[in-house]
Amino acid sequence: MQGNEAAYEDVRWIERVRTGDEAALATLVARHRARLIRVAANILRDPMEAEDVAQDAFIRAFREIRNLRDDRAFSGYLYRICVRLCMDRLRSRRAEPAEFDGVVPHQGSRVENRVVIEKLLQLLPPDLRTTLVLREIEQMSYEEVAQAMNVPVGTVRSRLHTARERFRDLWLQENRDV
Repeated sequence: MQGNEAAYEDVRWIERVRTGDEAALATLVARHRARLIRVAANILRDPMEAEDVAQDAFIRAFREIRNLRDDRAFSGYLYRICVRLCMDRLRSRRAEPAEFDGVVPHQGSRVENRVVIEKLLQLLPPDLRTTLVLREIEQMSYEEVAQAMNVPVGTVRSRLHTARERFRDLWLQENRDV
């Protein structure tokens, strides 16, 4: 389903949720659950914590759904809540030094490369990592990332540039150490 079509479908379900229709609520959860968990997992790097964050995001979104001004914006509203919860969790984590265990990047399989990418992403500050994940892994538009992170598009572009540069430097450093 295309973006506008999905948004209009959501409008119908949201109207029903506001009347107390639990089946409509279940439908909205089913429509957005997998991607919401994937977004949270990519930001937090922890699938179990991502499940918790997604559940919290749904609870908050549905608790405040009456305040949503444009029902077509439900998806962005939901992802903005999810990203905010992820950022809060990242900030609350104690700063722990990152460790590399000498995984050989680039010369191995896609799985080994994915492990290296995940480790390098953990070295980025939360705002840069989140921007990079939403844009490059989740393939969100600049406008969607800005909406999800509640920042201007210019900030997204700036953070993305910085995140790409830092990630590239980390990647090159990791490859030099091999």
